[in-house]
Amino acid sequence: MKESLPARKKRVLKVIRRLRKAYPEIRCPIHFSNPWELLVATILSAQCTDQRVNMVTPALFRSYARVHDYAVARPGDLERLIRSTGFFRNKARNIIGAARAVCERFAGRVPSTLEELVTLPGVGRKTANVVLGNAFGVPSISVDTHMIRLNRRLGFTVHADPVKIEFDLRKVVPEKCWTEFSGLIIRHGRVRCFARKPDCAGCEISGLCPSAFLKV
Repeated sequence: MKESLPARKKRVLKVIRRLRKAYPEIRCPIHFSNPWELLVATILSAQCTDQRVNMVTPALFRSYARVHDYAVARPGDLERLIRSTGFFRNKARNIIGAARAVCERFAGRVPSTLEELVTLPGVGRKTANVVLGNAFGVPSISVDTHMIRLNRRLGFTVHADPVKIEFDLRKVVPEKCWTEFSGLIIRHGRVRCFARKPDCAGCEISGLCPSAFLKV
């Protein structure tokens, strides 16, 4: 029997409550002190672990303290600092391009709307939503591989496309919980609901997850 929208909304709230108990101090795993640092770190996190990004950014942020410093940076110098994050040439190009755009079009301040953020080089919806939710406090749903996998398993979406998943979740997750929900689901995907062998036996939300019975 197909689950109704009201029933799905109720189940989402139960999932949130249980995950809050499991992860009471959920916060952005990327270290930053201002919106620009979070934007840079999130660009670096593509195809890279947050742990590696957090190892790289202290030296990076010391070397380039302002947005303008990135805008005038030599690509080779920036590449050397971020090499270990992978795809470093493309990331350096995007970071420099984003810095120039912020300086030229936004007076050196990171824009605080999705529509403006996604106009920056290297910034897609996921990166924009991470910045909005964690740096500006704007409710945002950030869809990464964990969000794709877990929300499909939970039956909150049937899609694999991140944008379609984001809009499916907007329909069932209360707006005030969007950023928190993203953080909780991503954390759960990292410590419990693995891609190949999910720990359904120890899962805090197994009773709310259709896939727990199907071992998807």
